[in-house]
Amino acid sequence: MSEKAQVAVIMGSKSDFDTVKGALGVFDDFQIPYTVRVMSAHRTPDAAAEFAEKAEAEGIKVIICAAGMAAHLGGVIAAKTTLPVIGIPIPSEPFKGVDALLAMVQMPPGIPVGVVTAGKAGGKNSALYAASILALSDAKIAAKLKEFRAAQTAMVEAADAELQIELQK
Repeated sequence: MSEKAQVAVIMGSKSDFDTVKGALGVFDDFQIPYTVRVMSAHRTPDAAAEFAEKAEAEGIKVIICAAGMAAHLGGVIAAKTTLPVIGIPIPSEPFKGVDALLAMVQMPPGIPVGVVTAGKAGGKNSALYAASILALSDAKIAAKLKEFRAAQTAMVEAADAELQIELQK
């Protein structure tokens, strides 16, 4: 996006992109500018730390970290910034993402990482979570979030109405 990014989406590996794509679609729909990077807590720790330390000055307001296995990326980023950090556990073998989930939710006191569900649903939910944080100080995003929720409600109500008609036959 050409506008200055408000959200940074960081993946521990480019192979995590399939999971975070859903987040980017939400950001596009909500017109929230973002940046996407590949950084590793283990393979590029200095670059990850430097990014986190400079993020606020660059205009970033929320950082999303997608990582699998040991999943230390969110914690490394959170240790270097006071910005909100949202973690997306990436399912991988042999523990199907439980290892990543535990690494993210078991942060020590004082260094929080908010965590969403693992996998593709986590990509979308991380973006909605970031949007809700941004909506606290941005009326346009708040309005779009309310419209999104209303549309979700309407879809479920329409599905229920269809089901009720089918059951009557």
